[in-house]
Amino acid sequence: MKKGLFLLAIVIVSLSTHSKEGMWIPLLIKQYNEADMINLGMKISAEDLYHANKPSINDAICLFNGGCTAEVISDQGLILTNHHCGYGMIQSHSTMENDLLEHGFWAESFEKELPNKSASVTFIRRIEDISDIVLKDIELDTPEQERVERVQFRIDSIRDTLMKSQEFDIDIKPFYHGNQYFMYFTEKFEDIRLVGAPPSSIGKYGFDTDNWVWPRHNADFSLFRIYASSDNEPAPFDTANRPYRPVHHLKVDLRGVKEGDFSMVYGFPYRTDEYLPSFAVDYLVEKSNPARISMRDKSLSVINKAMRENKMINLQYASKQSRISNAWKKWKGQVWGLKRTDAVDKKLEWEENFARSLAEDPEKQELYGSLLEDYRKTYDEYKPYEMARGMLIEYYYYGPEILRFAQRFKPLLNEELSNEEWASQKDKIARGMVKYFKDYNAGVDAQLMQVMTPQYIKNQDDVMVSSTVKELYEDEIHDLFKNSLFASQAGVDKLLAMSRKKAIKKIGNDPAFLVSDDILKNYKNQVQPRYNDLNGSIDSLRRTYMHALMEVMPDAKHYYPDANFSIRVTYGKVEGYNPGDAVEYGYYTTLEGVIQKMDSTSYEYKLPKKLVELYQSRDYGDYTRKDGSMPVCYIGSNHTSGGNSGSPALNAEGNLVGLNFDRTWETTMSDINYDRGICRNIMVDVRYILFIIDKYAGADHLIEEMEIVKN
Repeated sequence: MKKGLFLLAIVIVSLSTHSKEGMWIPLLIKQYNEADMINLGMKISAEDLYHANKPSINDAICLFNGGCTAEVISDQGLILTNHHCGYGMIQSHSTMENDLLEHGFWAESFEKELPNKSASVTFIRRIEDISDIVLKDIELDTPEQERVERVQFRIDSIRDTLMKSQEFDIDIKPFYHGNQYFMYFTEKFEDIRLVGAPPSSIGKYGFDTDNWVWPRHNADFSLFRIYASSDNEPAPFDTANRPYRPVHHLKVDLRGVKEGDFSMVYGFPYRTDEYLPSFAVDYLVEKSNPARISMRDKSLSVINKAMRENKMINLQYASKQSRISNAWKKWKGQVWGLKRTDAVDKKLEWEENFARSLAEDPEKQELYGSLLEDYRKTYDEYKPYEMARGMLIEYYYYGPEILRFAQRFKPLLNEELSNEEWASQKDKIARGMVKYFKDYNAGVDAQLMQVMTPQYIKNQDDVMVSSTVKELYEDEIHDLFKNSLFASQAGVDKLLAMSRKKAIKKIGNDPAFLVSDDILKNYKNQVQPRYNDLNGSIDSLRRTYMHALMEVMPDAKHYYPDANFSIRVTYGKVEGYNPGDAVEYGYYTTLEGVIQKMDSTSYEYKLPKKLVELYQSRDYGDYTRKDGSMPVCYIGSNHTSGGNSGSPALNAEGNLVGLNFDRTWETTMSDINYDRGICRNIMVDVRYILFIIDKYAGADHLIEEMEIVKN
């Protein structure tokens, strides 16, 4: 194992200077990437990006609400992230009388900033490589169960020991599929307030049509503020809290970008699988993604129609629709991109090279000779169980809400609860009712069940589907919603008013609960045990394959670690691309393009009157390009992924010049097959963000908070 870790370092050093591909650990930038980054144009040092003992750019980057990235842009805790990252919180403050999604929101003072229940941001204060401790005396042939237990014991011991003496929380993550481990010291703030957001007609301009597409013309940003206790420590929401005084904040640079400029993105990419074998990629392209797409085709057909026809439903389902459609379009682009770039054939070629390298070394041939074939056989057995799990997620977690809602009441069936405990559980459920029904429409939900159930059954092996779902025909679905108490607020109120004995009987016999419970029981009995066993075997094979690749072919590739929701730096250049025959895309868009797309008959391309007036008067302030045009978005060759939404786009001096929010449609396959010729990330130009804040919203007090770099 020590030999493997040594080889890992050698591989990165020898190959990092040849590529802009990869998502790099900030702690290791100085050792592995700094020279390459300076050659590409970076004007700061690796220690300006990350330093364990003094303020650095790393201290301005935070994980936003568990799923996106944000960055601190003032000395008063003001943070910037994407509009789509704040979308659910913006929607939660919206009503029919005051729809913040439609009209936008700009707090005029600290006192008018809006608190958000359960929101949080997390900073990474220090990173340490603890591989030698976690993996000590563990070899490739250590039995898997023994390995798992030893690794977990050591991780728990490290965490328990350090948590007693550290001011920060501890997070330990595996890298290279368990061949290396890093420890993160984290600080989490939970008083996060909404400061500003443009209307969706600006922040989400183009909606689904433009999602994952270039050219792009939306200002996908929102502003929040971190609040802390009087001594600047993390604290739950309290009116006595004060704006957080950050360790470091980013300068906002108005000098703009030009083609060929050095570009960095600093954030929390969620997940990549760059080292998947050919048979796993083939399954993704031919089976897994198409099945998931088919489920969301059905749900979106219902939701989109209902949202267009009813303003209340549009408000209720805006965030849900966005969550469903985002992955749906990504998967479609991923399939297209993987096929276009012959990803399966490239993986096969890679595996052939691996086999040839093994053949040249009898010792390694003996050690790894059957590895890929074992991997393939296990994966073939895994496929139907993976499909069943995927379909459960699509149907149960992204399909009819009544099924998930009914399960909230299952704790009330626990006969071991005392009457006081039972009453407490009931009160807990009751507190969530208002919020749930505020964003729920039973008619839409019934239609979702109507269209998704047949597809759910069709996409998987018969034995994997619960018997009750197989019997859900159109009439049965109609009766389910007619007879279930969980289909309306009135029904739930009636249930909660019953005695314990009667309520238990009603819950246990409710048709929605019966279907929901049978789905979960069937999955638990027919799918989950074997899925877990096979998934564990695949994890072991994947880890061994990763180790083997680095050992057998050390000069073949820069083996950067797959994204795992840990903080990373990716770098490249500002540049356009050629996605297809006779198609060439420039690197930036302007307000001229926004106006060209404007269509008052389409909800996706309607524009606020004031933005049109600003365009007509060319009232752009200090935020223009040298030619006088108003910049909107730009693209670069930064290797990004989900989770990088809201990440700062930094220039050579480490200043904020843009806000990462998307990838091009051709790039969605980059999580599996990064192609540096066509893979591009999409960023809002920071000048457009400031233009919207200043000229459109008139919130110049927010501009005054920022440290601005001008010409």
